[in-house]
Amino acid sequence: MTAETNPDRQAVECLLAEGCSCVIRNGETMRSFHQRGVSDLWQLLHEEPALLRGGFIADKVVGKGAAALMAAGGVRGVYARVLSRPALELLDGAGIPVEYERLVRNIINRAGDGICPVESLCADARTPEECLPRIGEFVRRMKARQPERQHEKTTGRQGAGKEAPHNGIDLNL
Repeated sequence: MTAETNPDRQAVECLLAEGCSCVIRNGETMRSFHQRGVSDLWQLLHEEPALLRGGFIADKVVGKGAAALMAAGGVRGVYARVLSRPALELLDGAGIPVEYERLVRNIINRAGDGICPVESLCADARTPEECLPRIGEFVRRMKARQPERQHEKTTGRQGAGKEAPHNGIDLNL
């Protein structure tokens, strides 16, 4: 089946070709997103829930937090380049079909020295609904830090030109 006959495949091909973080296809609408982490999904869930409801998502990295937002938003399918085992379990539990390239034990943080903070926050949550307040608090804290981050970018304190580590970790699955 080609992208011409499978609209969901168009979202996957767009993700791979454009290098964006996430592509959502719902009916005739297909949009790409470029923020890292769960920010785009959190914003969509609260400001444009109709785009998620019944949509298909192709995403670079899906951890448990992103999976919770997708499930809460009512997506009908997910493709992930990298998927954590907790995310797979949550999506399976919600009855959402998922296709992935690489399954990892956990998503790692951007520094590459530990588990992603959202993955950690949601670790003991059993449902998407249990994850949402934790993710919401995380997003609020990150937004409060944005002025500080902008200053770091302009002064070069973040190590300009360094590429972020791969956001998945394979720990002997």
